[in-house]
Amino acid sequence: MKEVFYVENLSLYYRDFAALKDIQLAIYKNQVTALIGPSGCGKSTFIRCLNRMNDLIPEARMTGCVRFDGEECQVSGYDVIGLRKKVGMVFQKPNPFPMSIFDNVAYGPRQQGLKNKEKLKVVVERALKQAALYDEVYDRLNDSALTLSGGQQQRLCIARALAMEPEVILMDEPTSALDPIATQRIETLIEDLKKEYTIVIVTHSMQQAARISDYTAFFYMGELIEYDKTDVIFSLPKHKQTEDYVTGRFG
Repeated sequence: MKEVFYVENLSLYYRDFAALKDIQLAIYKNQVTALIGPSGCGKSTFIRCLNRMNDLIPEARMTGCVRFDGEECQVSGYDVIGLRKKVGMVFQKPNPFPMSIFDNVAYGPRQQGLKNKEKLKVVVERALKQAALYDEVYDRLNDSALTLSGGQQQRLCIARALAMEPEVILMDEPTSALDPIATQRIETLIEDLKKEYTIVIVTHSMQQAARISDYTAFFYMGELIEYDKTDVIFSLPKHKQTEDYVTGRFG
């Protein structure tokens, strides 16, 4: 199976605090990788290493190596804008821009220089269809994105990421602010999207990780305790700490 990311000896510090300690794992193409663990264990910090979002935090300092498509992407001079185009991100709380549904999805391609209206229409329609939202909004694309429900807003944010034609989609607890029906729609969408994209999802829900992921990484106190195929993590974990967490004994 092809490795999209390979992370080796990755540590990240906020000043003197080690938020991640010597992480090593591979993320595989067209697979869903779930990151689980209690709050503050380093999950969100880790995915922000994959698209260099931690660069935006002045006191953050990283050591180790992150390779994307075989190329080290943390080195000075690497095309960070290009990396973030290929590695899209969806956040915990839906964050549509205060503009129309159409303009939300078209925003990234426009920033990349796409001005042709007909081509933009094609990009927007494709992204909305991929995000399973088009049928609900096709007749109101000029309405404000803020008129959508929470679940629709999150699918819009996924469409916005897809419009950039990424290889990887990072999702930081994308359903934690949603009701069960909206959550189920996002999970079904993730299952469909992995046919074309590689997905890394941070989740607090053991059930969600078990339902939708192919691989699961268990983080605790900044350390990667165990990483394996999801069915192994949940049925035959090698570490007692992993077993205690996935069975609800702590966390």
